[in-house]
Amino acid sequence: MMKDSITSEQELRDYLGEPSINATSKVIPYIDEHVEAYIAKSPFLTMSTADENGVCDASPRGDAPGFVLVQDEKHLLIPERPGNKRADSLMNILKNPGIGLLFMIPGLGETLRINGKARLVKDAEWLEKMAVQGKAPLLAIQVEVEECYIHCAKAFIRSGLWKPDSWLEKEDLPKPSKILHAHTKLPDTTPDSIQKRLEEGYRERLY
Repeated sequence: MMKDSITSEQELRDYLGEPSINATSKVIPYIDEHVEAYIAKSPFLTMSTADENGVCDASPRGDAPGFVLVQDEKHLLIPERPGNKRADSLMNILKNPGIGLLFMIPGLGETLRINGKARLVKDAEWLEKMAVQGKAPLLAIQVEVEECYIHCAKAFIRSGLWKPDSWLEKEDLPKPSKILHAHTKLPDTTPDSIQKRLEEGYRERLY
């Protein structure tokens, strides 16, 4: 337990100071041509949701650049592709529509943040517009945009995320199959059998 913590907004402001005029004025409440162009080039985003009790979840979404469909200046659609059917984000949206998105473009340090309200939709006409390999998404997450703004590149510069020479060697990376084996403790499985199942899913069940 940390002994020294900040417990009020005023204490936080006294500690950090006030945001600059650039930081406060960059937020717009709609999708303009610049935001739409960024979304069209982005192959990946993280999506943050929370349930009615504030229990949070952050989930990745990715596909070919432009996989998120802009409907108009206030609405966008995120396709829901096949997954493990836990549906954590989807369940949260049913209970609490608040959502936060962070769009990324490989090689670009500045990210795009969009906040708003979400709902689950299954309009076949729109889902067909997001079909890949002849397969439409199962459903889509429609976001009503409330805030759009560019986030600075400092985190990416500090982390070196887009610098291949800073990446670990393949043999030094964590082994997801070993982690899953240790966490699930399922009988009649091994890290190798889990790895084969993962590879099969990645190869045959992306869409």
